[in-house]
Amino acid sequence: MTYTGDVTPGGTPDVRDLDRLTITKVSVGPMDNNAYLLRCRETGEQVLIDAANEAPRLLELIGDGGLASVVTTHQHMDHWVALEEVVAKTGARPLVGAEDAEGLPIEAAPLREGDTVPVGSCALEVIHLRGHTPGSIALLYRDPSGVPHLWTGDSLFPGGVGNTNQDPERFGQLIDDVEGKLFDRLPDETWFYPGHGKDSTLGAERPALPQWRARGW
Repeated sequence: MTYTGDVTPGGTPDVRDLDRLTITKVSVGPMDNNAYLLRCRETGEQVLIDAANEAPRLLELIGDGGLASVVTTHQHMDHWVALEEVVAKTGARPLVGAEDAEGLPIEAAPLREGDTVPVGSCALEVIHLRGHTPGSIALLYRDPSGVPHLWTGDSLFPGGVGNTNQDPERFGQLIDDVEGKLFDRLPDETWFYPGHGKDSTLGAERPALPQWRARGW
């Protein structure tokens, strides 16, 4: 089956096999949150991005392969409802952007710009994106044999950046960081996976950047 990234609450996960990494996307909870299970195809090590909700479903997805860490993209509650239970059941290490650590229900190790999160023999680069929350992060996987892959939490969606509650300062931080750290650094074919809804590519969204900046959201 060809990966589409289209998932629905309670529906079947969608799976994407890269040369070195398998990506499983699932929608959980009443706010249609995306959770992503990454598995290194060489070592079998697994990392979960956003234990958002429905711990039993996430634990079933994780299976018997164990879980090395859980990365929370930001401190908003809909992205960590299942975190405590998943960590307790798997022994995984919880990780979060440093400025958002106090917003989680359990203690988590802080991540900062330029840090890396290992997934077996693969690695995710941490990118700090201010604005949606103080410590929001994106995670970048540079596939040696393919296009870059980027998990953006609620900082970037198809059609615009994340919610900044109509605060011009926060919006300015977010659009500047998204443009400078993502669009200016990464090629158009970069595939990104947001915290809710469908995926997209930077190339598909790039032409709308001036419109996003002009409208202020």
